[in-house]
Amino acid sequence: MSATREIAIVVGATGAMGRVITRRLSDAGLQVVAVARSASALLDLAHRIPGIRTCEADIADDASQDAIRAHLDAPVRMVVLGAGVATAGGVLDAPVAAVVDAVNIKVGGMLRLVRAVDSRLIRGSRLVAIGGHYGFEPSAYAATAGVANAALANLIKQMSWGYGERGITAHLIAPGPADTERLHRVATARAAQCRSTAGDVLEQMRGESAIGVFTTVEQIAWAVAMLLASEADALAGSTLFMDAGRRKSLP
Repeated sequence: MSATREIAIVVGATGAMGRVITRRLSDAGLQVVAVARSASALLDLAHRIPGIRTCEADIADDASQDAIRAHLDAPVRMVVLGAGVATAGGVLDAPVAAVVDAVNIKVGGMLRLVRAVDSRLIRGSRLVAIGGHYGFEPSAYAATAGVANAALANLIKQMSWGYGERGITAHLIAPGPADTERLHRVATARAAQCRSTAGDVLEQMRGESAIGVFTTVEQIAWAVAMLLASEADALAGSTLFMDAGRRKSLP
């Protein structure tokens, strides 16, 4: 286990987006620590991306801090929180516990992740969270994602000021819907609300983009890796909207 390479930690590494981010950062020369709850999924990821380290941990639990800390033997160049939250319906029917759990995973998870690596952060380190479109364009059909991602945006702003004097920058990436299994679950939930079909909802969601497309996980991974550049210092505390033109409001 080499201690010569700087470390990147990816939470949610076994998801559709996390897998691509993990590969992109590994290809960029970083020693990636892939964090997820499923040991079998992590084993499969390690077979697909040789050289990564795996860490079985639940970022919604405080115990994850010690689990992550045990894998650190070099400076941490980047942390990425890409953990997803449950699709639990809209604001009219989503269980309160599901909304609270979502905030714990997104906001609590980011706090746990950053505190686990704090002593290993260096000037130029990047604190990156994947938020989402619904945190800025609220929908009555996505209560958990909307509330949790809006709170996450506030946290990233606070982290930008809290860590800025150490030369450490915080960033939020807010993609639009990506064509993954999770998007299809969202479409199914919305279809049940409006008495439609998942296929019709997906077509409607595609039409909400100015260019008629969904964001891809490859595009999100590109944005994460782009933040490694020194020029990305100027993006400190900002939100990168990767929604293919869905957001209509001004900043």
